Amino acid sequence: MEGFSFMYICAMLVPFETLSESAKTWVYPASRKFYTNELEEVEGKIKDFISEWKKEDVEFKASYRFLYNRFVVILAEDPQGKLTNQDLDQVVTFIFKLQSEYDLELLDRMNVCFKQGEFVQYKEIKEFKKLLKNKSVSDKTIVFDNLIQTKEELAHFWEVPITESWYNRFL
Repeated sequence: MEGFSFMYICAMLVPFETLSESAKTWVYPASRKFYTNELEEVEGKIKDFISEWKKEDVEFKASYRFLYNRFVVILAEDPQGKLTNQDLDQVVTFIFKLQSEYDLELLDRMNVCFKQGEFVQYKEIKEFKKLLKNKSVSDKTIVFDNLIQTKEELAHFWEVPITESWYNRFL
């Protein structure tokens, strides 16, 4: 058709900074750091997933962060509450694939991630309690609260001292 242009608009992978503070946020901690030779490939897979996720929704915007080479963080704008259980299942299915492909755990949120110096550790809660008891970690130890739910919480309440987290019950 002469003079007619068709523009295909789809859901967008957008820069992290452009998402609102209320963007839904999911943090998936890896049981080990991703190896240097895996990083580019993993980021490519995350970008591909987000670009295809809900692509039929022209208003949908999502982004990600890959932090400390260990945490996969997926964020999505959901102002009208349009995210369905099926949409969330797609995220979990994607994370399961990453787990399988890279032989690591990403879905066990009951393990504790914390900083020891410049390193991020990943321990079972039972082992973490022993570290507290033996004073190998203290109430000042920085933990990652992977149960946060928004971009704002990611910025302000994700990396906090144990005393400011739900882990404080173990002190």
